[in-house]
Amino acid sequence: MSTTTIRIDDELKSRIAAAAEQAGKTAHAFILEAIAHTVEQVERDNAFSAVADERWARVRATGETVPWDEAKAYLAARANGERPRRPAARKLGR
Repeated sequence: MSTTTIRIDDELKSRIAAAAEQAGKTAHAFILEAIAHTVEQVERDNAFSAVADERWARVRATGETVPWDEAKAYLAARANGERPRRPAARKLGR
């Protein structure tokens, strides 16, 4: 394990200490968890963006998409625990 030094202003250091105490952790453990959480969030955001970019590229290449009313109904049914048939993508008229 390597060591990294960071400079934290006094006000933030106090806030970290208070939050760590409320969480029942040491300041060190609290900071490590905060860093890990932030890294994981950035990784999730990047993965989400990559999927969105790939899907947008597919829409642009094929011209096929699902109308919002069909997508919305499908998502609402899934949210209600149903297993609806996925709407088919198709070229939409302009």
